[in-house]
Amino acid sequence: MSSKAIYEATGKDLINRHIASGTALVPCRFAVFEQGTVWEDELGKNPWLSKEQLVVKPDQLIKRRGKLGLVGVNKSAAEVRRWLSDHSGKEQAVGAASGKLRRFVVEPFVKHEANEEMYLCIQSGRRSDTILFHHQGGVDVGDVDALAIRLDVPVDTFPSGEEIDRVLLKNVKSTTTKRILTTFILSLYRVFVDLYFTYMEINPIVITNERVYLLDLAAKLDQTADFICAKNWGEITFPPPFGRDAYPEEAHIADLDAKSGASLKLTVLNKAGRVWTMVAGGGASVVYTDTVCALGAAAELANYGEYSGAPTESQTADYAKTIFSLMCRDRHPKGKVLIIGGGIANFTNVADTFRGIITAIETYKDALLQYNITIFVRRGGPNYQEGLRQMREVGHRLRIPMYVFGPESNMTAVVRLALGHAPIPPDHQLDYAPKQLPKPEPPPPSKIDLPVLTDTLLDLACSSAPTRLDLGQQLSTTRALLTDRTKAIVWGMQNRAIQGMLDFDYICRRAEPSVVAIVYPFTADHKQKYYFGNKEVFIPVFSDMDVAMRKHQEATVLVNFASLRSAYDSTMQAMQHPQINTIVIIAEGIPENMTRKIVKLADARGVNIIGPATVGGIKPGCFKIGNTAGMIDNIIDSKLYRPGSVAYVSRSGGMSNELNNILSKEADGVYEGVAIGGDRYPGTTFIDHLLRYEADPNVKMMVLLGEVGGVEEYHVCRAIRDGRITKPLVAWCIGTCSDMFTSEVQFGHAGSLAGSALEKAAAKNMALRQYGVEVPDSFDTLGAAVNKVYKKLVSEGKIIVKEEVEPPKVPMDYDWARKLGIIRKPAAFISTICDERGQELSYCGVPISAVLERQLGVGGTISLLWFQRELPDWASKFFELVLIVTADHGPAVSGAHNTMVTARAGKDLISSVVSGLLTIGDRFGGALDRAALDFCDAYDRGQHPQEFVNEKRAKGELIMGIGHR
Repeated sequence: MSSKAIYEATGKDLINRHIASGTALVPCRFAVFEQGTVWEDELGKNPWLSKEQLVVKPDQLIKRRGKLGLVGVNKSAAEVRRWLSDHSGKEQAVGAASGKLRRFVVEPFVKHEANEEMYLCIQSGRRSDTILFHHQGGVDVGDVDALAIRLDVPVDTFPSGEEIDRVLLKNVKSTTTKRILTTFILSLYRVFVDLYFTYMEINPIVITNERVYLLDLAAKLDQTADFICAKNWGEITFPPPFGRDAYPEEAHIADLDAKSGASLKLTVLNKAGRVWTMVAGGGASVVYTDTVCALGAAAELANYGEYSGAPTESQTADYAKTIFSLMCRDRHPKGKVLIIGGGIANFTNVADTFRGIITAIETYKDALLQYNITIFVRRGGPNYQEGLRQMREVGHRLRIPMYVFGPESNMTAVVRLALGHAPIPPDHQLDYAPKQLPKPEPPPPSKIDLPVLTDTLLDLACSSAPTRLDLGQQLSTTRALLTDRTKAIVWGMQNRAIQGMLDFDYICRRAEPSVVAIVYPFTADHKQKYYFGNKEVFIPVFSDMDVAMRKHQEATVLVNFASLRSAYDSTMQAMQHPQINTIVIIAEGIPENMTRKIVKLADARGVNIIGPATVGGIKPGCFKIGNTAGMIDNIIDSKLYRPGSVAYVSRSGGMSNELNNILSKEADGVYEGVAIGGDRYPGTTFIDHLLRYEADPNVKMMVLLGEVGGVEEYHVCRAIRDGRITKPLVAWCIGTCSDMFTSEVQFGHAGSLAGSALEKAAAKNMALRQYGVEVPDSFDTLGAAVNKVYKKLVSEGKIIVKEEVEPPKVPMDYDWARKLGIIRKPAAFISTICDERGQELSYCGVPISAVLERQLGVGGTISLLWFQRELPDWASKFFELVLIVTADHGPAVSGAHNTMVTARAGKDLISSVVSGLLTIGDRFGGALDRAALDFCDAYDRGQHPQEFVNEKRAKGELIMGIGHR
């Protein structure tokens, strides 16, 4: 999630603090009143409250407050106090949403004439920011989209005063007012860019007595820019939309997400709801929500959320416990259902995440039975068989109704079972659970107003987000993006992903590996060992990307695993090398301003960008990007070792693997598949790839999996209308559930939020169907739609069914085989007191989480480690006293390891100790000294922690004292 709304008071405070001096702006004065705020306390901080006439209004992201009668104007202090008393805690309907008024802002009343009110808005777009201005503003401004004058400011440029005066302010008569506005708009736009705003609307902006006043403000910030703007922003609260309360559990998951490399999201929709979900994957979470709503349970849906990106066992356990704690509060007469769903994972170890869920189930086992909760599970991906086995076992052991399915089942088939639209299959029935669950109450008929898509409206929608062709840029459709000779450089020490790429190369019978070099700035140049089939190969690792590029001119693809902090710099650096024609950006959470600069340079240099926030793509028989398509067993099951006839493009990386599975069953498999990424501004769009597929004679049919939000699908409609796409196309846009919620819901992908009626998934599906695309009734029937078109092409002789060829066998890695329980090997070292083999460290059989929860302290920990049992409190306190007296830090694990190795080799005690001591350095044992120097230096310079991290990242230096694996 990137673009998020902020309170009006927050936005005005940011403008106050950061707008340049020299404008005619009168600093915004305001006082915020929430439930429990004492008037006298605010009066002490803001004496003007009792001296001036005032304006009072709610500050809860409510649109058109004036039209709703929620603005008190030109009131005395006493009148404002009465107004607050009358409205505080009042239930208020705003459109379909309903909620309580809890937060208000009070400001001085600005006396002015109606003709002094104007409208000003700045909003970001893919290739430019747009400044809108209308010389008339206020409550009755009307349709500003039609009335306002627009000035597009290309990304990474700045408007001139002459442009603003000539274009935006041409209807302003007063020369003085023009001059004041020009200076103010230039300064405000600087604030907009520097603080990573994505939207800012001021209505009205008033100029009276040659001073500027901001009366009403609505604004959004790019939340992902926190690591850049944290110091300038200060403490920022991103409130929920009106009509939905903020829950502490949501804040807990948001905090967990911020501290994790995985993606963890939770939105509570209806805490008393009967249907709860816990879905892996941003795209999959939307599909499951769509299905629940389509089957009539929108009113009973309790939450929306996702867990993806390989969260650890403990993180998944925490997430699941949070869900269970919410579920087990209110009883439901029909009982409750929990759908633990997901597509086929690309790289997440399903068994590991399921062990976390099992931990939560065991913690809440009594409550789950008490609240009559039935669980449905569907998942695929790495080690899914073991994960499903463990889930079945815990269900049987605890006698909790749990129905478990794998990738052999349609992804959302469990939703039909959970909502009683189908009986439990005989081979899954349990003797302690019903054979069919109750159906939800039929919802009242709902009518969704969708715009009629005329050719004029279609062209208008496309003009709001022009493509490369619209801008007159060349788009090469004749050159293949990936071939069986494509060579890649990988940024980041991603050993598992690189080995997966090499295994794919081998199973596709490539002559040599596709990865020729690795870039990793945090180490010296060296070689890293991998396997190509049974043969060991060495891939060079470079600390400098420019050196890697110079030495490997044959590489045309960069697979960029850099973090969200460094993905921008590494991508921009890679585009300085003309040999690179494709860059894949894996990271999620790159600020939109950075992504737009990447897109701008890529357009200029003719580079294809896949991502950000993607798993990549695949061309069967040729090339696999990173972790795309998961493990070898899934690649074989989905027949990705040889090309099929169907090419697809999707936003979601997780759903791309589900498409691989569908196309292997319902057609002859995938020819090429690309996941463009879930951010608002992906580097390439649907139409870029569909035009490539159209030009490739090996592609016989195409599949598009779109989403709610954006207008990219309308470019496809236009291309079909104009005859640029003629091949059969099957398409479905997920997110049809968005119209069924009373308040705004941001789905897992940053781009999955409808900003207008045209951006709704239902509108896009209708438009695609209108232009001749095969559009199913739901995602459930997407496979059937693919099969229908495929069989037609086979019957017409356009697709020739080929005989299957057995792929080569790829040896299994030792570590993975051990994780699957296929092999075993004696340990080199055995510890009887500490066990770190699993996801959670344990001391003498006591998990570290239990050590913390029980507050055993240092003394209790020593008793477990040294005495292999819990000693009395007096003994633990004695240990702590000894430590206080003799506190010091010793060598790190590497030093101890060398000591043990030397001792095992039969050397004497002195030699063994010396070998360990010689290991001590900045990173081993001596890290605290460097850490103290670095941290003190940063503190003395007044750096914000984010600035410290960013500086170290830019220098390519590790931060001492925090541990690096």
